[in-house]
Amino acid sequence: MKKWLGRSLKHKLSLLIIVVALVPLLFLGIFSYNIAAGLTEEKAKISGMNTLRQLEAYLDTMVKDVENMSLFLIGHNGVQEYLKSPANNYVQQTTIINFLTNLAFSKDYIANIIIEPLGEKTPISFKSLVGSDFTDVTESYPNYYDQQPNWWSSVHQQWTFEGVRKVITLARPIRSTDKYKLIGKEQINLDQAVIAEQITQAVLEKSGFVLLLDEQNRILAGPPDWGTNLPLSHYYPDIGTFEGVSGFLDYGEGADKKTILYKTMDSGSWKLVGIIPSEEYRSQNRYFLTLTAVAVSVAILFVIIFVIFLIQKITNPLSALTKFLKNTSPDEPMPAIPVKSIDEVGQLIVSYNKLSSRIVKLTDEVKWNESLKKEADMQALQIQMNPHFLYNTLSSIHWLALMNRDTKIAEMVGSLSDFLRFSLNNGQEYCSIEQEIIHVKNYVSIQSIRYPDKFAFQVNVDSSIQEKFTLKLLLQPLVENAMLHGILKREGEGSITIYAECDEQGIHFTVADDGLGIAPERLNWLRTQLSEHPAPHEMGRPTKGGYGLRNVHNRLVLHYGKDAGLIVESTEGEGTRVMFTIPNTEDTKSDNKQGM
Repeated sequence: MKKWLGRSLKHKLSLLIIVVALVPLLFLGIFSYNIAAGLTEEKAKISGMNTLRQLEAYLDTMVKDVENMSLFLIGHNGVQEYLKSPANNYVQQTTIINFLTNLAFSKDYIANIIIEPLGEKTPISFKSLVGSDFTDVTESYPNYYDQQPNWWSSVHQQWTFEGVRKVITLARPIRSTDKYKLIGKEQINLDQAVIAEQITQAVLEKSGFVLLLDEQNRILAGPPDWGTNLPLSHYYPDIGTFEGVSGFLDYGEGADKKTILYKTMDSGSWKLVGIIPSEEYRSQNRYFLTLTAVAVSVAILFVIIFVIFLIQKITNPLSALTKFLKNTSPDEPMPAIPVKSIDEVGQLIVSYNKLSSRIVKLTDEVKWNESLKKEADMQALQIQMNPHFLYNTLSSIHWLALMNRDTKIAEMVGSLSDFLRFSLNNGQEYCSIEQEIIHVKNYVSIQSIRYPDKFAFQVNVDSSIQEKFTLKLLLQPLVENAMLHGILKREGEGSITIYAECDEQGIHFTVADDGLGIAPERLNWLRTQLSEHPAPHEMGRPTKGGYGLRNVHNRLVLHYGKDAGLIVESTEGEGTRVMFTIPNTEDTKSDNKQGM
């Protein structure tokens, strides 16, 4: 990862911007999911409480109707007279039964109404009562009605000719309207199945349900598989108490967690309890989680694409500049880069283009100045030497030597005169191959007089190329180098041979000797020196052996290209071969003929 980042500024910027953008996106996604999950739960609680309130309204209407009905029965004259009379009166019983039937008509939640006299008189009900497991509260609390006007029973069974059913009874004493004396009791039985149906229809979310509890938190109505008269703690141990008139609490943990809503009815001590499994929240939360994940993923993908596109736009000019600089050869002009923007990067490229243009211009100026300097130095040397004076003086010495019959001095002076005349050559840079060979022979003639019987010199040049032109002063430095460093330092007589031949690739020259040769370390160093690009300040610099190998190599490279440089092969103790190749063209020849 570190290597990947270190290789590119684009990688660093992309990773930095993506991380900076992704962290807020992830936090925003988590925050949005938590908010959505909280809102889902809150919405479920609000919806559940509204359901409880609607159910409460129905039950309150029913309870108030039953309580009003019970008061109406207490004050009814027929009921009062029947309960006050000492014996059964069948006419009154029939009248009361008809009255009760009319009173309960169209009220499906009323299962039965019972008027129970004191003593041995027959109870009256609009549905014939066969049996009941109803137990009045006074059997446990004899003075209960002294403190309370009525009492709601738990769920119990009642048998009539229509069958058995579960009922919830509102019981209250009946007192005489004149003396306020207890004369009987009344029971209004509510059909528990009707209440349970209303409770069951009130669905909370998908799998939630509602329970109706009495004041002791015993179940009065609920789902079909829930038992009645069982305390809520039977199903939910350690549920605790309900605080306040309404509210909610959480029960359980993990997958079994449930939200319990409760509401105490205004008209009595009954409670409506709604139970919502937490799985309902999870199913909705999973939807929000999926939605949030998709939204965040799309946002992340968009950010990545946008960042990569933006970084590409920013770094492409820099990458192009880097590529140009990386692939640019120091020996070639620096290319210009097209400017596609006017921002800081564009201004940088503009500055680079100006700098490259300036460098090219300065390079050309340096080359031109070096050329002028070389020409001026050559002209100064020629003026300093005064060629005509020098030629006349050497000619006089030559004739004096002939007059004195000293042929060696005459021959040496003549060769020196021709050697200097060719070297100056009126400033011309090119000559024919024949002239170059003659110049070498003049040099060898002088050296043979200095070192007699020390070397033999041969020239093997194809006659067809003698009229072709070449850069002058190429062979003489090589012959001089072979003589001074190879032949003169060995014992006995050595040989130096010049070979020249022509083919499709050009004219090939070879200067071979059988001298001492070059040691491998020295040969490697020499080849390294020749492989380096010639510097302008090295041009024309003489060495101890004349112009030297490097001077010749530099002139070949500058005039004919890199492929024309010297190639040196040598074996220590056997000899050395120095080779080079120049192009076989006629242009140089014609140009130099005009100059000559």
